Parts: sequence; C-alpha cells; structure tokens
Amino acid sequence: MPELLESTKKLLDKYQYWHQSSRFKTESATISVDEVASRVASFYEKAREVIDWREEHLLRRTAIERVLKRRFFMKKNGQDIAEPLIQELIRGGHFPNDSIPEEKISDVQKMIDKYVFITENAPEPPQKERMKMRLYDWILAVAACEMEEILAPPIKEGALMEFMLEQMKDKIQLKENGKVISEEEKNTQIYIAVQRALFKLDIPLISYNLLKKWHPQWTRLPEEEIKKVAGSIYSLWDRIEKSLNHPLGDKFYEICERKDTPYLILGDIIGENPEKAPEYLENPDVLENKIREAYRRRLNKVKTRIKRAAVYSTLSIFLTKMLVALAVEVPFDRYLTDQFSYFTIGLNILIPPMLMFFLVLSIHPPSKKNEELVVMEVIKITYGREKNGVYEIRPAKERGAAYGLTFGFLYFLSFAATFGFIFWALSKLNFSIVSIAIFIMFVSLISFAGVKIRKRAKELVVEKEKDTFLRTLFDLFSLPVIQVGKWLSGQWAKYNAMAVLFNSLLDMPFQMFVEFLEQWRSFLKEKKEKIH
Repeated sequence: MPELLESTKKLLDKYQYWHQSSRFKTESATISVDEVASRVASFYEKAREVIDWREEHLLRRTAIERVLKRRFFMKKNGQDIAEPLIQELIRGGHFPNDSIPEEKISDVQKMIDKYVFITENAPEPPQKERMKMRLYDWILAVAACEMEEILAPPIKEGALMEFMLEQMKDKIQLKENGKVISEEEKNTQIYIAVQRALFKLDIPLISYNLLKKWHPQWTRLPEEEIKKVAGSIYSLWDRIEKSLNHPLGDKFYEICERKDTPYLILGDIIGENPEKAPEYLENPDVLENKIREAYRRRLNKVKTRIKRAAVYSTLSIFLTKMLVALAVEVPFDRYLTDQFSYFTIGLNILIPPMLMFFLVLSIHPPSKKNEELVVMEVIKITYGREKNGVYEIRPAKERGAAYGLTFGFLYFLSFAATFGFIFWALSKLNFSIVSIAIFIMFVSLISFAGVKIRKRAKELVVEKEKDTFLRTLFDLFSLPVIQVGKWLSGQWAKYNAMAVLFNSLLDMPFQMFVEFLEQWRSFLKEKKEKIH
C-alpha cells in the first residue's frame, strides 16, 4: 500500500479542522436582520450582479468593498460602522442570517480602525491628490479582503494553496538571463501564481495575502507596528506592485495554471468528507473512483459557471450598450449627422451579445484522455510518485533591434488590417463614426470577456493543446481586438455607466430605505408584544 506524503497528511489535518470548526455551533449571540428587509435587499443585490458583473467567487468581496466605500463616505473616521456594515451584508445575502457571532463586530471595528489610522497617517506622496486617492482605493480593497476573512475564514482554501505551494517550490526551476534569481523572489512569484491559478484570486486578495506573508502579525498588528506601516505604506505598496508585475510572473502562472487541476480535484475529494478521506487516500483503487466522481462533478460545475458568466457578462454589456445607444448614438445620429437608422442601431445592439453566444457555443468539453491524465496527476501529488519532476521556466530570448522592429511592424499591420476591415464593413452598412467607435469598443469588450470565459472552461484541462496554422492565423487577427478589450475592461471597471448610475443615484437611498423598513418592522413587533 503506497505511503501518503507528509504534505498530504498535513492537508488532511487542516481539512478535518475546517470540518470540525464548521460543525461547531457557537452559543453566543449572533447578528440577526429582519427577513422581509433581507428579501428586498437580496433582490437589489441580484440586480446589481447583472449590472456590475463580477466572477462568482469575487462577488462578496466586491460587495464588502462597495459598502465600505459608501460607509466611509458617510462617516470618514470609520467609527461605529462595523455593526451596520455587517447587517447590510447579511441583508444582501452575502452571509447567512444568524450565523455571525456578535463578537465579530468588535473584530471588524478594530480592523477598520487600523486601516483608517494607516490612511490618515500616511506621508504626503509626490503627486498629492492623485496618489492619495489611489492609495485610499487600494487600502479599502485590502480592508475588504481582511473583513471577509474575519467573517468567513477561508481555512480549506488556504490549506490547499499551501499544499500546492509546497510542492511547486521543489519543482519549479528557473534562470533569469543566465543568473539565478533569489530564492525569496522565486517563492513570492510561485505564491502569487498559485493564488491566481488555483482560486483565480484578484489583485486586492493577492495584495492582502502578500501583506500577511511579509508581516505575519498583520491581522493583529501592535500599535507601534501600525505606525511604522503607516509611515512606509507607499514603499510597501510599491513592493507589492513590483511583485505583481514581475517580468517572469506570467511564466510562473502558466505552469501553475497547467498543473492546478489535480490539486482542485484532491481538495474536492477531501472536502466532501474530511473524516472518511484518509480511508479513500490510503486505498489507490477507491481513490481512483473518487477522482473520477470528483472530476465529473467539477466538470458540471464548470459548465454551469460558464453559462452564468456568459449570461451575466453579456447582460451587463448589453444593458450598458442600450444606455449608451439612447444617451449618445441616437441623439448624435438623429440630430448631428442625420444618419439615424433603426437597422444600424439594432445591429449595433445585437451583434455583441450574439458574438458572446457563439464564443460560448464553440467551447468544447475536455476529451476522455484528459480524465485519465487527471487520475494519474492526482495520484502523483498524493503519493509523491513523480520523482525528480521539474518544471523549467525559460525567460524569453532577447531579440535584436531588427527583430523587434520587424515583429512590431507586423503586429501593427495586423492591428491596422483588423480594425480597418471592421471600419470598412460598418461604413458599408451606413454606420456613423460614433456608432463605429462604440461598436468596436463593445466587440472588443465581449471578445476579451469571451477569452476569459474560454480560459475558465479549460480549468480541468491537463493535456496539451496542439497549435495549428489556422489557430496561428486566427490569433494574428483576433489578438488586436482582445488587447483593446483588455485595456477597455480596466476602464470599464472604473467607469461602468450602469454601475455608476446605481452607486450615485440608487445605492445610498435604497440602503437607507431598507434600514428604515427594518426599523419600522422592529417598531411594529415591539407594539405587538405589548398587546396582552
């Protein structure tokens, strides 16, 4: 019978601890909200999900960040905002009712006070207002990550990341321009890549985890340490930014993304029943059956997630497209260019969602061979059967100036040809300049979103894809559109018109109404209790 690796045993112990802690019911008082007010708030949050679409695993964190920003706007010193903040998140359906102990209120308030102190005592930056606002946004995003961790500790996710990290440290080897990079730098890049690959964590979450890695006491910093952090917050922020944008970061991610499937499957097997998991893992035949079951379950989840992502991202862009059409295109075409046409407006509105539909339709499930490869890979990481397995990172070769200019010119030609053809085709359909610009913008956004969804669809793919001439030709002309979409998506997150409309006109008044509704129902209950 094969022997389990020590790292596998450690993973089992942590999952069992998570299982026991999740079953433990606290006897202390819990935070409760009114059920009727909660249903109203939950409906609003569902509507927001369509308008301001985010990936499912980031919804709660982004909701916390949004609520934090609004609460700070109303009360800049952050005093006594923890309880109403948690209540609002419970009402919105981000945490179950009557599940969070009341003592968490003081933990969250201490955390808020820490970040308020850091922002208020940070030194003056070179570009005062702009840098200070960027720092403020970054700190609030990190604070949202810590708050989520306080209210819902990610015990099993952290255990699985640590398990993968430990194995990847021994297997990844690299050289940078002939010089071996420092062990600390290498481990930091693996740490970042594992988080990006395994659970698709975004920049604020990875930034928060890096802060904890470099400051092990970050969640309970003494007062003197908080002062030191506040004084050096810009250099700490800069260090995180440099680590996140390391020139070899994408190569570390590529390896971890290709190798993350067996870790996800192993985590699913143990997480299903941590108490019985040792029996499965110690019997290879039983383990193989469990791997196949977990693989198929996760495959179904991936399919569901892809459909949801496709629907929500398309709806988000479609609704914003409608808003832009009504606010910009229709007035411009009708009153300035006299080129208004229901046909062109209809095409401009319908083509981007149809493009997303065909992108999702073209996604194919993994082959049967992929399942066999997954079984082998899970057994390798569980028992350590992969002796001397090394994943080598090779930095990109330095090209001479002539090659650089030639390739840059060829890429520019493909860029010009792609957008030139789109411009020509739309001109033939009598699109105005503004309609063409908006059409290109939305098609680029949809293309980038579609590529991201296709990548998520390959979450369980282990086998290598074959490059073909047609794929290379397609990449040549699709990459410019995708690159534009990537840049626009960054701006989209900041200036999503529908999200801005919700935040500025609806968010605050609606939450005030919900809180009033809850207080009113509480008042009515008190009156009813007095009737004997």
